[in-house]
Amino acid sequence: MSVFTKEISIRWSDLDPNFHMRHSAYYDFGAQHRIEILEQQGLTMRIMQQQHFGPVLFREECVFRKEIHMGDTITISTKMGKMKDDASRWTIVHELKNQLGQVCAVLSVDGAWIDTKLRKLASPTPEIAKEVMHAFPKTEDFILL
Repeated sequence: MSVFTKEISIRWSDLDPNFHMRHSAYYDFGAQHRIEILEQQGLTMRIMQQQHFGPVLFREECVFRKEIHMGDTITISTKMGKMKDDASRWTIVHELKNQLGQVCAVLSVDGAWIDTKLRKLASPTPEIAKEVMHAFPKTEDFILL
Protein backbone atom coordinates (compact mmCIF):
# COMPACT_ATOMS: atom_id res chain seq x y z
CA MET A 1 0.00 0.00 0.00
CA SER A 2 1.38 3.39 -0.94
CA VAL A 3 -0.68 5.77 1.20
CA PHE A 4 -3.80 6.01 3.37
CA THR A 5 -6.15 8.70 2.04
CA LYS A 6 -9.55 10.08 2.93
CA GLU A 7 -11.67 12.90 1.60
CA ILE A 8 -12.63 15.40 4.30
CA SER A 9 -15.79 17.50 4.44
CA ILE A 10 -15.18 20.91 5.96
CA ARG A 11 -17.90 21.68 8.47
CA TRP A 12 -19.13 25.08 9.61
CA SER A 13 -17.71 24.28 13.06
CA ASP A 14 -14.23 23.83 11.49
CA LEU A 15 -14.08 27.52 10.52
CA ASP A 16 -12.71 30.46 12.48
CA PRO A 17 -13.83 34.13 12.45
CA ASN A 18 -11.73 34.67 9.28
CA PHE A 19 -13.88 32.10 7.43
CA HIS A 20 -11.06 29.64 6.88
CA MET A 21 -10.35 26.40 8.70
CA ARG A 22 -9.32 27.00 12.31
CA HIS A 23 -5.88 25.80 13.30
CA SER A 24 -7.09 23.17 15.77
CA ALA A 25 -9.31 21.49 13.15
CA TYR A 26 -6.17 20.32 11.31
CA TYR A 27 -5.07 18.47 14.45
CA ASP A 28 -8.56 17.00 14.92
CA PHE A 29 -8.61 15.66 11.35
CA GLY A 30 -5.13 14.14 11.80
CA ALA A 31 -6.10 12.42 15.05
CA GLN A 32 -9.30 11.05 13.55
CA HIS A 33 -7.50 9.74 10.48
CA ARG A 34 -4.80 8.00 12.56
CA ILE A 35 -7.41 6.21 14.67
CA GLU A 36 -9.42 5.22 11.59
CA ILE A 37 -6.26 3.76 10.01
CA LEU A 38 -5.40 1.77 13.14
CA GLU A 39 -8.98 0.46 13.32
CA GLN A 40 -8.95 -0.41 9.60
CA GLN A 41 -5.71 -2.35 10.06
CA GLY A 42 -7.07 -4.36 12.99
CA LEU A 43 -5.65 -2.36 15.88
CA THR A 44 -9.01 -1.40 17.34
CA MET A 45 -9.82 0.65 20.40
CA ARG A 46 -11.25 -2.55 21.92
CA ILE A 47 -7.91 -4.40 21.47
CA MET A 48 -5.96 -1.48 22.94
CA GLN A 49 -8.35 -1.40 25.89
CA GLN A 50 -8.12 -5.17 26.43
CA GLN A 51 -4.30 -5.17 26.19
CA HIS A 52 -3.96 -1.94 28.22
CA PHE A 53 -2.03 0.21 25.78
CA GLY A 54 -2.59 3.14 23.48
CA PRO A 55 -0.82 5.81 21.44
CA VAL A 56 0.71 8.80 23.18
CA LEU A 57 2.03 11.92 21.44
CA PHE A 58 5.16 13.87 22.37
CA ARG A 59 5.03 16.48 19.63
CA GLU A 60 2.42 17.67 17.17
CA GLU A 61 3.24 20.30 14.55
CA CYS A 62 1.39 21.73 11.59
CA VAL A 63 2.87 23.80 8.77
CA PHE A 64 0.11 25.81 7.11
CA ARG A 65 0.64 26.58 3.42
CA LYS A 66 -2.75 27.48 1.91
CA GLU A 67 -6.06 28.44 3.39
CA ILE A 68 -8.85 25.90 3.49
CA HIS A 69 -12.39 27.26 3.12
CA MET A 70 -15.91 25.94 3.43
CA GLY A 71 -16.77 24.03 0.26
CA ASP A 72 -13.17 23.03 -0.53
CA THR A 73 -12.61 19.37 -1.33
CA ILE A 74 -9.77 18.27 0.93
CA THR A 75 -7.91 14.96 0.92
CA ILE A 76 -5.79 13.88 3.87
CA SER A 77 -3.00 11.39 3.24
CA THR A 78 -1.05 9.65 5.97
CA LYS A 79 2.36 7.96 5.93
CA MET A 80 5.06 6.89 8.35
CA GLY A 81 7.97 9.36 8.37
CA LYS A 82 10.23 7.75 10.99
CA MET A 83 10.06 4.67 13.15
CA LYS A 84 12.19 2.50 15.42
CA ASP A 85 12.36 -1.08 14.17
CA ASP A 86 10.40 -2.27 17.23
CA ALA A 87 7.73 0.41 16.51
CA SER A 88 8.20 1.80 20.01
CA ARG A 89 8.69 5.36 18.66
CA TRP A 90 7.39 6.83 15.43
CA THR A 91 6.60 9.93 13.41
CA ILE A 92 3.43 10.02 11.34
CA VAL A 93 3.02 12.63 8.59
CA HIS A 94 -0.30 13.89 7.22
CA GLU A 95 -0.66 16.01 4.09
CA LEU A 96 -3.86 17.91 3.44
CA LYS A 97 -4.38 18.77 -0.23
CA ASN A 98 -7.12 20.75 -1.94
CA GLN A 99 -9.08 19.82 -5.06
CA LEU A 100 -6.26 21.25 -7.23
CA GLY A 101 -3.73 18.90 -5.61
CA GLN A 102 -2.02 21.78 -3.78
CA VAL A 103 -0.61 21.04 -0.33
CA CYS A 104 -2.52 23.15 2.17
CA ALA A 105 -0.87 21.80 5.32
CA VAL A 106 1.60 19.21 6.58
CA LEU A 107 0.94 17.80 10.04
CA SER A 108 3.59 15.72 11.84
CA VAL A 109 3.25 13.85 15.12
CA ASP A 110 5.93 12.08 17.16
CA GLY A 111 4.63 9.34 19.39
CA ALA A 112 5.01 6.03 21.15
CA TRP A 113 2.85 3.47 22.95
CA ILE A 114 1.84 3.87 26.59
CA ASP A 115 0.91 1.12 29.03
CA THR A 116 -2.42 2.45 30.30
CA LYS A 117 -2.17 0.58 33.62
CA LEU A 118 1.40 1.54 34.51
CA ARG A 119 1.15 5.00 32.86
CA LYS A 120 4.61 4.44 31.39
CA LEU A 121 5.87 3.71 27.90
CA ALA A 122 4.89 0.20 26.85
CA SER A 123 7.87 -2.14 26.83
CA PRO A 124 8.02 -4.27 24.84
CA THR A 125 5.83 -2.84 22.08
CA PRO A 126 2.67 -4.95 21.75
CA GLU A 127 2.93 -7.32 18.77
CA ILE A 128 -0.20 -6.06 17.03
CA ALA A 129 1.13 -2.49 17.22
CA LYS A 130 4.42 -3.61 15.62
CA GLU A 131 2.58 -5.38 12.81
CA VAL A 132 0.27 -2.47 12.05
CA MET A 133 2.99 0.18 12.23
CA HIS A 134 5.27 -1.79 9.90
CA ALA A 135 2.41 -2.07 7.39
CA PHE A 136 2.06 1.73 7.20
CA PRO A 137 3.11 3.26 3.88
CA LYS A 138 6.36 5.21 4.23
CA THR A 139 7.27 8.72 3.17
CA GLU A 140 9.86 9.08 0.40
CA ASP A 141 12.39 10.26 3.00
CA PHE A 142 11.45 7.61 5.61
CA ILE A 143 14.05 7.12 8.35
CA LEU A 144 14.43 3.89 10.32
CA LEU A 145 15.55 5.10 13.76
